[in-house]
Amino acid sequence: MSSTDPMAEIRASFFVECEELLEALQDGLCALENGSDDGETIHVVFRAVHSIKGGAGAFGFDHLVQFSHQYETVLDAVRDGRLPVTPQLLNLFFRAADHLSDIIRAAREEENFPVQTSAAILAELDAQVTDAAPQSPPEEIAFAPVALNLDLNIADDVALHDDAQAKRFIIQFTPEPELFETGNDVPHIFAALAELGTLDVQCDTGRIPTLDLLVPEAVYLSWSLVLQTDVDEAEIASTFEFVEGLCDLQILPEPMAEMGAPYPENKSKLPSSDAPNAAPLQVDQPAPSTPTDTKKKTVIRVDIERVERLVNLVGELVINQAMLSQSMQSAGLSPHSDAMNGLEEFQRLTRDIQDSVMMIRAQPVKSLFQRMSRIVRETSASVSKDVRLITEGETTEVDKTVIERLADPLTHMIRNAVDHGIESAQSRVANGKPAHGEVRLKASHRSGRVVIDISDDGGGIDRDRVLEIAKTKGLVPTDAKLSDTEIDNLLFMPGFSTSSNVSDLSGRGVGMDVVKTAIHALGGRIAIQSTMGLGTSFSISLPLTLAVLDGMVVDVEGETLVVPLNVVSETVTLTDQNVEMVRSGCSIVRNRGGFLPLLDLGELLGYRDVTNCFVDRIALLLTLDDDMCVALVVDEIHDQRQVVIKGLDDSFYRAPGIAAATILGDGQIALILDPADIVAHAGTSEKTLSKHQVLEAHA
Repeated sequence: MSSTDPMAEIRASFFVECEELLEALQDGLCALENGSDDGETIHVVFRAVHSIKGGAGAFGFDHLVQFSHQYETVLDAVRDGRLPVTPQLLNLFFRAADHLSDIIRAAREEENFPVQTSAAILAELDAQVTDAAPQSPPEEIAFAPVALNLDLNIADDVALHDDAQAKRFIIQFTPEPELFETGNDVPHIFAALAELGTLDVQCDTGRIPTLDLLVPEAVYLSWSLVLQTDVDEAEIASTFEFVEGLCDLQILPEPMAEMGAPYPENKSKLPSSDAPNAAPLQVDQPAPSTPTDTKKKTVIRVDIERVERLVNLVGELVINQAMLSQSMQSAGLSPHSDAMNGLEEFQRLTRDIQDSVMMIRAQPVKSLFQRMSRIVRETSASVSKDVRLITEGETTEVDKTVIERLADPLTHMIRNAVDHGIESAQSRVANGKPAHGEVRLKASHRSGRVVIDISDDGGGIDRDRVLEIAKTKGLVPTDAKLSDTEIDNLLFMPGFSTSSNVSDLSGRGVGMDVVKTAIHALGGRIAIQSTMGLGTSFSISLPLTLAVLDGMVVDVEGETLVVPLNVVSETVTLTDQNVEMVRSGCSIVRNRGGFLPLLDLGELLGYRDVTNCFVDRIALLLTLDDDMCVALVVDEIHDQRQVVIKGLDDSFYRAPGIAAATILGDGQIALILDPADIVAHAGTSEKTLSKHQVLEAHA
């Protein structure tokens, strides 16, 4: 017998469902904000909150049930047309969604959620329902078999479903008392069914006793439903997923003889819960004349620990494949031998397996971007600004670990954009801008990496003020003359802040230096572009995965190193004709009509002393994210290969320019370099020329 607690698994599954429902809720609210106030969008929002409430009731999360019930009550008023969608109401819906997310998180972490924190927003929701137009008078709702506005006559039925693949299902539904105790509602379940096709509903009231025998908590009603639809039985059953175990349910498929075939004349004869052995209606079935429906994609949920174990095993497979390749090459086997041909096929399969496993870990950045929507709302409210978040590339996929570790840096940057970047409404209007500001969040794939851009349409960086503050704080010499890029990078220095007031958001001298540290820890880089009066843009470049990378294995003073292949544009052999020394310790290389700073990797890593002779050496031409190109001198290039990234724990010295380590095919450990970090530290040396100085020297 498995030691796994079944209830714990079901509970975990519920919270995964909640994440998906919260995502659907945010999507629907954003669609409403963009003007899509059609009934379908409103129903998607309502269904998400209602489903959360149903599941929460099953697990006894009373406060979650209470809050979501009040939330869906207001949404129901919008669905019925009793409450118009206004910007103020949407703002309330967004805040309610954020609060709902907090309650769910507390329930998942088994934390005590202070119920009183919900009082204010519950009061706002209640006020909306109170102000809404009254519903239809009770006398119009007759206690008799009704179709809940879902009964369509046969003419409508034929018009809506003239597809020969439509099927008919007979559904028997009898709720248990617990179904209503958990906050579920039968009409809402039936409304969800009606979205799947044409639904006819018949209520069986035959079990209602006389008044003197009636028990208020008992359930005496059952329903027989006929659903004509194109979907399969599994999708119909999913409508009842949150009331599973809380009702007696039978779904009886009945392929239709022909479209437009009438329903049974006496609907009361349909099988009921009182007659569980009753046979379904029999209708002659013709031979199939159309192909079956295309199968829909099936999604399974897997514990992340299992995926991590699979990733680690694939990493070991890559290492062992490299070792096997090294051994067979050392044995001197012919490249055309059967063994070497088999090895090539093994290498290809290993690469395909690794790519497939990495795809399992990949997730869209949509969930991360939605979290940033809340940050924008809360930050703009706290500083009394009207700021809107615009997102692009939400479907861009990246390693799950990268997404998780990117949340904090993005939060810092979004808050800074709203607090520092966007001007006040008065200033914006005075400068000919809209009163509301915009923050854009964009994700894309570029050169084997994921790039996330955060931009605002604010006032831009006041570089004169930044430089003045840096000099005042002693971060740079008082006589320093810095380029625009160098001034912008001062924002990443520890202790730097342009805010004169200490608040909950800024002014404590922390933030952007933390951002840079976190990005570098992910093997990423960050660059700034800003135009005074127009805004600022930060570009973050990250690896798609933290598990493997394609690298170039090089040798420097007998040390084997790995350079990420995605930054290497080409390699050149250095000669007297293409190398020129500008001053002692500072050289450049001519390439394709241009000049590049020449850096000695051995010197930068402390492997050898300064040298001015680079003839017959090899240079790697690197192109970094800020479009800066440099030439990095190495002694020898071994080969290009895929390597498994092994992180360095805290017991290792964090040397500049060292990102991680790997195990090569011969069992040797090699360091993986961070070229951008190496160049950044080289730029602080007096013996190193900047790109600007190189151009000036040859102007």
